[in-house]
Amino acid sequence: MAPDRAVAAQARPEQEFFCFRVGDLRLGVPSENVLEVFRAGLLTPLPRTPSFIMGVTGHRGEVLPVVDLLRFLSKGEARIGPRTRLFVGVTGSIVAGVVADTVLGLRRFPVADILPPPLGGDAAAEHLLGVVQGATPLDSINLLNFSKLLQTARQRAVAR
Repeated sequence: MAPDRAVAAQARPEQEFFCFRVGDLRLGVPSENVLEVFRAGLLTPLPRTPSFIMGVTGHRGEVLPVVDLLRFLSKGEARIGPRTRLFVGVTGSIVAGVVADTVLGLRRFPVADILPPPLGGDAAAEHLLGVVQGATPLDSINLLNFSKLLQTARQRAVAR
């Protein structure tokens, strides 16, 4: 007899993440921080903003700042192309569009499988919740502390 699903879920708690790829990075954001995904449209650049703010875009009657995570994490620079998607990320009162080259979808990871962020890593490591190992090192997904990331981005943008 198979165990009841509710009992099995309690025995091995999971967390759900919205997973995507940008550049060579495979990233995950807690699903509660993502409202929706849409195709990237025209961006309006803003003068005198940090380099990780690509500009603003209109979506559903709102103006959203668009964040380039590659620049924010000092890992390169994102390019907007016809297949590029943006996801609406939110934490508290902060709402932003975030560039994603490829959407990998929602994935559930057992909490026990989430490894701590690497020690002594680069500046990006301070914004990680942990890492989920894949079959190969290229399949690993870095899980972002998205609330901290957006708050830090806002502080850097406002401080200018």
